[in-house]
Amino acid sequence: MAGSKKKASTAAGAQKATAGGATRFEDMFEVIDRDPDGKKFDRVSRYKCRSEFDAELTIDVNVDVYPLSVGQRFSLALAPTLSLDGSPEDDAFDQSGKPSLADGYEYVMYGKCYKKVEENAGGLTRASAFVSFGGLLMNLKADPKSLQEVDVDDRIYLLMRAV
Repeated sequence: MAGSKKKASTAAGAQKATAGGATRFEDMFEVIDRDPDGKKFDRVSRYKCRSEFDAELTIDVNVDVYPLSVGQRFSLALAPTLSLDGSPEDDAFDQSGKPSLADGYEYVMYGKCYKKVEENAGGLTRASAFVSFGGLLMNLKADPKSLQEVDVDDRIYLLMRAV
């Protein structure tokens, strides 16, 4: 049953886990705003997004490679490996062409979680994970249980596809 998807119940009820542990977070988002503080770079836009289960996402995306528009919906997953069964990867690039998690997505980035914090506002606790993908930044704010498997110094893949 490794690699098959199985819903896992969380407090937010949004995130999914896989039996093989391939993904650490998965949710559907809608783009709410593009470049809210103005355009900073030629080929990069910063998007503000919200999930159906109130996760908040701020993410930098290379718009030459993967343009998004306000109102567009997409699926986002975070995974420590592209291996379908969740097994760790070697340090060397795999040129075998074997199936991977990336095959089901349109935009993939690899980065490192550099900060994680928990905030308590009005009795509601939220966790924020900050990840850098070679300078493109992501801040994902969600229920702490849904981000419990994402830690500082984790190397992580971000995978996106339009819905």
